[in-house]
Amino acid sequence: MKSKSQLGRFLRTRRAQLQPSDVGLPQFDERRRVQGLRRDELAHLAGVSESYYTRLEQGLSRGASTAVLDALARALRLDETEHRHLYDLAGVGRKSDQDRTRESPAPEYINETTRQLIDAFGDTPVVVLGRRSDVLAWNPTGHALFAGHLDPTSPADPARRPNTARLVFRDAHTRELYEDWPKKAKDAVGRLRLGVGRYPDDPLLAALIGELVMHSEEFTALWSQHRVRAWDTATYRMRHPLVGPMDVTQQAMPVPNQQSQRLVAVTAAAGSASQAALTLLAQTTATDRPARLTTDHLSTVSEHL
Repeated sequence: MKSKSQLGRFLRTRRAQLQPSDVGLPQFDERRRVQGLRRDELAHLAGVSESYYTRLEQGLSRGASTAVLDALARALRLDETEHRHLYDLAGVGRKSDQDRTRESPAPEYINETTRQLIDAFGDTPVVVLGRRSDVLAWNPTGHALFAGHLDPTSPADPARRPNTARLVFRDAHTRELYEDWPKKAKDAVGRLRLGVGRYPDDPLLAALIGELVMHSEEFTALWSQHRVRAWDTATYRMRHPLVGPMDVTQQAMPVPNQQSQRLVAVTAAAGSASQAALTLLAQTTATDRPARLTTDHLSTVSEHL
């Protein structure tokens, strides 16, 4: 995945998604030959020449300045996440060149400090994801919530690690897990886009995307939109096969001193049926309890519904 071609595609896609009226330009009744803004219109809004902007889209111009990228971001109405993604695709950072984080990807692993952090969350479902959305670790409740049908030891083996994007598009259990699956799919693709911007030369990331394009028309359609999604907070309604429906919040936070690793913790509103369902799920994973649901357990959840 060449970053220059990705930059051009991103710019073309974003330009096509804006209409003249969106940016305060007059729109006449003439039939437009392009979808969205023309190159000259966007160049005018950004304060650059049309020829220079054309070279950027075609990948023929190197070293776009931060001032030009900021102007393009304003003209394209990019949000902060998209703005950062534009910097990544252009190969520049908000700091000096020495501070850029475009080094060759190193093998990913979980250190002892991160394991202690996972343990500190107790029964709260937790997973740690790497730069490709691979599951690097999870606690018992996190495993039970997201992928109880998979081997709980699989994250420890790089050859068998679950990948959340792959699960979303190619795993029937995960598709059924999210009531609004299209929303989850968009989020998964948007986060992969961020990874491509930061690690354009990662062969395993390229292989993952190639696999998903080959096997999923839904992924291909979303990938072509060049949307990005921040790793922050997202709410979903999940339909777990053991404890039933629940409304949860998935919060992602950077793992200290582990570049591009994120810890995702899952919570529910205090006193809600969803919180009761998560508590019940934690009980079924406890080592000193049978790993199955009893009638009493199900009654506990039913009282909250």
